[in-house]
Amino acid sequence: MRGGSRRALLAGVALLAVATVLAAPRAPVAQPDPRIPWIGYLANEPTTDSAPVLRDGLRERDWVEGQSVKIWYRYVQGKPELYPQHAEDLARLSVAVIVAVGPEAIEAARQATKTIPIVMVSLDDLAAGGLTAETKDPSTNLTGITTFVPELAARRLDLLREVVPRLARAAVLWRSAGASAAADLRATHVAASARGVKLTPVEITGDSDVREALTEIGKLRPQGLIVLADAVALAHRQRLATFASRAKLPAVFPSRDYADAGGLLAYGANWADVFRQAAALVDQILRGAKPADLGVRRASRLELVINLRAARALPVVMPASLLRRADRVIE
Repeated sequence: MRGGSRRALLAGVALLAVATVLAAPRAPVAQPDPRIPWIGYLANEPTTDSAPVLRDGLRERDWVEGQSVKIWYRYVQGKPELYPQHAEDLARLSVAVIVAVGPEAIEAARQATKTIPIVMVSLDDLAAGGLTAETKDPSTNLTGITTFVPELAARRLDLLREVVPRLARAAVLWRSAGASAAADLRATHVAASARGVKLTPVEITGDSDVREALTEIGKLRPQGLIVLADAVALAHRQRLATFASRAKLPAVFPSRDYADAGGLLAYGANWADVFRQAAALVDQILRGAKPADLGVRRASRLELVINLRAARALPVVMPASLLRRADRVIE
């Protein structure tokens, strides 16, 4: 066979082999070493206080990523419609446990599996969604932590009033999709009424109407803004912080991520502590504990973060008493 013909034949065989591989159905991924458990991680996006803290917490318990444990990360990056697909992928991998962060991630994981343990990290009150261990169902595959604390509504409003002493009108940004959103809004209304503050709710339903909601808030010309805990709002934290700064609108947010993005005040659960608790639950499950025996915990450590750069840009005077109480001040 001539050299050119032989090369053509080999090239044809190679192309046929590639075509066969591409056309073949994807086989399920097999776990190479059953002694190394797999963990699924389902969330909106990576943040410094989430997955890295989880990894550190696991390492402290002798679960070292890449050595004694493998973690599969699945992020939707602001596209919640991707949660079901990612959850099903993790279920097909037969991971030993799924860490699901946020209400939509939790629901997707619940729909994908009834047997793989799920460690929930939720912004919502898990009791409102019937997801607590009080059901005493020994077959449940759910355990986790909630950052929802009912008393936070009044505390956040009081923080805003310290910055705006004559606060009479405030807007509250919320989304009704969360299991505890209505309860959180009611608690905020009650706190506002008791303090003589007129509260105007502005609802977002998803990414597509954030701009419209911010335009509406601008037209209301409130003296302050309260942002309730929500996954969509969190995904748009930079946008919300920028809007408040440009509108010269003092705002209080539900977590430090907003202050890091330029928000004025943030008061809520310490997420690093939440993910350390999540690591402890994952460790217990990997060592044989059942989710039904672990139950659901409420975040116990809260933090106040103040962004002085945002205060100077508004501008507002930050009371010395408030600065002394802050867990962190961004200069």
